[in-house]
Amino acid sequence: MTETDPRQTIETDNMSRFQWSVVAIMVGLLALDGFDVLSISFASPGIAADWGIDRAALGIVLSMELVGMSFGAIIFGRLADGLGRRAVILACLCIVSFGMFGASSANGIYPLCAWRVLTGLGLGGVLAATNAATAEVANGRFRALCIVLMAAGYPLGNVIGGSVAAQLLAIYDWRAIFQFGAVVSLLFIPVVWFGAPESINFLMHKRPADALVKINAILARMKKPAIGALPPPDAERERPGFKSLVSGSHLLPTAALTFVYFAHIMTFYFILKWIPKIVADMGFAPSSAATVLVWASVGGLLGSVTLGLLTLRVRVFWLTVLAMLLSSAAVVWFGQARSDLADLSMAAAIAGFVTNAGVVGIYAVVANAFPTEFRASGTGVVIGFGRGGSALAPALAGFLFSAGYGLGSVALLMALGSLMGAAVLTLVVRRIAM
Repeated sequence: MTETDPRQTIETDNMSRFQWSVVAIMVGLLALDGFDVLSISFASPGIAADWGIDRAALGIVLSMELVGMSFGAIIFGRLADGLGRRAVILACLCIVSFGMFGASSANGIYPLCAWRVLTGLGLGGVLAATNAATAEVANGRFRALCIVLMAAGYPLGNVIGGSVAAQLLAIYDWRAIFQFGAVVSLLFIPVVWFGAPESINFLMHKRPADALVKINAILARMKKPAIGALPPPDAERERPGFKSLVSGSHLLPTAALTFVYFAHIMTFYFILKWIPKIVADMGFAPSSAATVLVWASVGGLLGSVTLGLLTLRVRVFWLTVLAMLLSSAAVVWFGQARSDLADLSMAAAIAGFVTNAGVVGIYAVVANAFPTEFRASGTGVVIGFGRGGSALAPALAGFLFSAGYGLGSVALLMALGSLMGAAVLTLVVRRIAM
């Protein structure tokens, strides 16, 4: 037995295999998140062909789960600080499974939109809770790397899911994509139940009746010494809640980080959501369009891993700023006229590399900006309100296309998001939260 605060033990000790296994589960959850979000993009050419909808209407459909994610991140982020990270993840996986099965049965735009909003509620909750859970299972040395690796699960899910989607579309119709996502979501429930215990930071903060027993059980799985008693509570800690985030010293960093995420995610989701339709409209088959999106996701995965490794040498803050600046340039370049599938794939991969590196960098910056007691709430607010950008991006691009703007002009306008986000990150966030 030891009297050392277990949070300090986790912070300073080497990470055990069990801690890395929890991080791996969080990577898997974000991979699931990545596939489920983009399932509508893989399915969009088939939906448009079946139901005869135009680009403006399709842009609305592409945005619906992102609207759900906005509310889900805020609502379930708050619940994750009150009920626990693990409980919220399990509940959200059930919601995602139900929503994906429902989407596969939709027979029109309005039912499909409703099911995608429901799916998004669960996906937003998963993202907010996993970001906090990953930050709290990692030690000080590898925390930024672990958060970046977690977020790298998103493009990993795009890559694996896109490859699967291409095969499914060659045999079945678009509904099979949603059915596949629903089954995989269900399979993750026992993985989380048995492999990812509650965060020790959360148990120390909430102190349920059996907190000591649970903490020692988790420490044993981490191969770390048990504690004889809980350390005294942190009396000076603020109570978690929305008011804590939008008042006092937390107001400006919360608002600034929300804008940064909002602006960059508009650029990011323009690329991810519209690639399949853009490529299909150039005359390529839907399976080829899915392949180009896979290349964008391969680039995103490489960008995430590269940024993660660089965090061991360079501050994640400045890496994130650089990635966002490069994102703006890469999206403009993607918008230049191309007719060759190989050129499209290369441009998509480069755009995916830098835009996704920017997203995962923001997650790491956000996790470091908030304390344990409202880390999930803070992440949820930033992601939730910031996701307005992800919901706006596909719809805005759809209206611009319908208004007669070409790909180059639309890409230039959508690239401004990353540029503005990098400016606020540098001029505002650096001074108040870093």
